[in-house]
Amino acid sequence: MNITISPHRFDKTVRVPASKSHTIRRLLTAAFAGGVSRIDYPLDSLDARSCLGICRAFGAEITETIEENVLARWTVRGIGGANGLPGTTGGALDVGNSGTSLFFAMALASLGHVPFTFTGDEQIARRGAGPLIDALSELGVTVHSGKNGCIPITVCGPWRGGEATMECPTSQYLSALLLAAPLAPDGVVTEINVPLLNEKPYIEMTLSYLDAHGIPYEKNGAMSRFFVRGGSRYKPAHGPVSADFSSAAFPACAAAVSRGKAVLLGLDPADSQGDKAFFEMLRVMGCSIVWEEAEDGTRVIVEGAHPLRGGIFDLNDTPDMLPAAAILGAFAQGETRLENVAHARIKETDRIAVMAAELTKLGVDCAELPDGLVIRGGKTPSGGLVDGHGDHRIVMAFAACALGAKSPITITGAEAANVTYPEFFDLMR
Repeated sequence: MNITISPHRFDKTVRVPASKSHTIRRLLTAAFAGGVSRIDYPLDSLDARSCLGICRAFGAEITETIEENVLARWTVRGIGGANGLPGTTGGALDVGNSGTSLFFAMALASLGHVPFTFTGDEQIARRGAGPLIDALSELGVTVHSGKNGCIPITVCGPWRGGEATMECPTSQYLSALLLAAPLAPDGVVTEINVPLLNEKPYIEMTLSYLDAHGIPYEKNGAMSRFFVRGGSRYKPAHGPVSADFSSAAFPACAAAVSRGKAVLLGLDPADSQGDKAFFEMLRVMGCSIVWEEAEDGTRVIVEGAHPLRGGIFDLNDTPDMLPAAAILGAFAQGETRLENVAHARIKETDRIAVMAAELTKLGVDCAELPDGLVIRGGKTPSGGLVDGHGDHRIVMAFAACALGAKSPITITGAEAANVTYPEFFDLMR
């Protein structure tokens, strides 16, 4: 599907959708809990639906409550009250486009004694899981995969524990092991050595779930070594899912480049999501950022600046922000450097190469670095046709770009936004 967005000032109040990272963690911990959990106002997107299907295949019973045509609640009866093991017959699980669901579910499926085979779409078929596969094998799990550690991937426990060493260019590998290791049988000990770790805020998020469930673990200060004993179980949990800073970045970016104003509702400044750092980036580049308390909760008010100012930004903790940050750089005076984010190349696409290529089509002076981008702004992007590459964050970034461009921008593959933000294009029109 192609969508054309014409330049206009973005001036809207936006209820930010729920966090994909939290929604998937809430679903999986509820699926393995003993008893019934209630997940209020989760993210209803393609990635979340992929995880929902996996949880049902593992044996969780999930009902949906709809209010005024909007998903209001998932009620999850977990498998922890039975034998606590995923599934009884195994089978094939399609993760769609969800890398988070793939990696997390691989580890959790390894707790059982029946084989599960994971498949997915064309993008997932290019995302290798080699380090995670090797670590699971070190922990006694039987794993078979396609070429370069890609799908189809079959895992079968039991999880025997021991010591595993795993480099983590994506934090999802480590989060997967940390979510699964406490559920191993009592007496099984898992030690994880991590010589490389990107995206540390996402590990802090995962550890916050272990803390909330009273699950013990040990780690060193550098997060390079973890020690987890088996025998724990997740508890039923209730409440709403936090709003998503990753999704909020795109209407904020739209306001910034169109000299507009975005009032963003539902964000929690105390949340562990690393992508809240995007709002500090906006402030450094000249935007007005105001956090205020209102009757309907916390609001973040973003007002664009003219001109935006370039700068140097380390995106190691926040690689998902590279597309939106690159758009800001295209409208900023001077040079913007996005650095220390080589792992953006192993997301749904090689986002460094894709952003450089598509910005160049719009007349932006942009070049790849081995670990990022350098963008020389000062010239408003032209309109034209850009390829969304089936990547939801690329698609949303160029939709925001269109609002401040010289003329309309047409984006191919725009349906990819449904992966995390199904209502996004209603905002942009």
